[in-house]
Amino acid sequence: MPLYENETRPQRALLVSLDTGEFDAQASLRELEELSRTAGADPVLTLTQKRPAPDTATCLGSGMVEQAAELCRQEEIDLLLFDRELTPTQIRNLEKACQVRVIDRTTLILDIFAQRARSKEGKLQVELAQLRYLLPRLGGQGTALSRLGGGIGTRGPGETKLETDRRHIRRRIGSLKEQLKEVEAARGVIDHRRKKDGTVTVALVGYTNAGKSTLMNQLTQAGVLAEDKLFATLDPTARALKLPCGKTVMLIDTVGLIRRLPHHLVEAFKSTLEQAATADILLNVCDASSGEAREHLEVTGQLLNELGAAGHPIIPVLNKWDAVEDPDLAPRLPGAVRISALTGEGIPELLAAVEEALPEKTFPVELLLPFAKTGLAAKLREEGAVLSEEYVPEGLRLSAQVDERLYAQVKDYQIS
Repeated sequence: MPLYENETRPQRALLVSLDTGEFDAQASLRELEELSRTAGADPVLTLTQKRPAPDTATCLGSGMVEQAAELCRQEEIDLLLFDRELTPTQIRNLEKACQVRVIDRTTLILDIFAQRARSKEGKLQVELAQLRYLLPRLGGQGTALSRLGGGIGTRGPGETKLETDRRHIRRRIGSLKEQLKEVEAARGVIDHRRKKDGTVTVALVGYTNAGKSTLMNQLTQAGVLAEDKLFATLDPTARALKLPCGKTVMLIDTVGLIRRLPHHLVEAFKSTLEQAATADILLNVCDASSGEAREHLEVTGQLLNELGAAGHPIIPVLNKWDAVEDPDLAPRLPGAVRISALTGEGIPELLAAVEEALPEKTFPVELLLPFAKTGLAAKLREEGAVLSEEYVPEGLRLSAQVDERLYAQVKDYQIS
């Protein structure tokens, strides 16, 4: 989709990275390339400079700024995408020197989230993150505010409000927080009911584009949007999943993570991320065919620890195993399950791992239900696993797999 609706082609983007040694600049630049494509841009060139620290006026050195300006003229560049957060002054000076719009990494990710938000909560969270990022930058917005709804960084629920004053934005932030509290309270009631009913929750977490939505569809036929793009899923989706042992759990698909995720988004989406972090079991899904699979797992693990997920069972899931060219180079982690969400390879092993991690284990029982109590058989079929059943003169005899809660309801009818 073109970034500008009235354009016939995507904007041509020059990707710029400043390598100060803080992080793996090349890996981050590759990620920026994927982000730009997801936003609808065409990343035609990349430019990297090594410096001990960013220049306060232009981020890059003066010679590199001149080179960027020349490339913009020669290659008909529409957009400069920087792989770091820029100050309003830096954006204004770079736009003046290069005569094109300048977007930083945070604005780009916020824009993608604005495209992807579908639910009321998702839209509220995105607008909150956008306004929090905008508020301290109102004084030096360069050309970004001259095109309302014009493209990257200016679309989304709050796009027509970008030229309002700080007082109005603070009021809007307060309003958004109140609305989010109401949405969170409603979800809290649902979560409380699940816990009261003994429903076990299993959350799919992991790096963006690791195949979580494809796995969700493979396990539950949920019909969740699954694309080969970053942040294809933004709004959490929950579906019931019946395990081979008969136990039904609630499977939750969550927003993907990314290295250096803007803190504005972490704050805005904290309630959503915490919902995943407080699940009974976490499936940390990564793309095993990526050379950075181990780093992706670590990024997810670090964020889960920050959200208080320590102590919950976490199962590393090495997805896209069918695309792994050299298995010896793939991560080898204790308890990891190798699967292909696309082909179904390894799914039985994954379900077995989930069963093993269940807080309540199931066990087999032999029962003889009197005819007056055969209604319990329907409950066993729904909440447990009936292995065999047979009508005898005394009633219904059956073998079933049950957990402690279900066993308490049928133990009086157990036979040796």
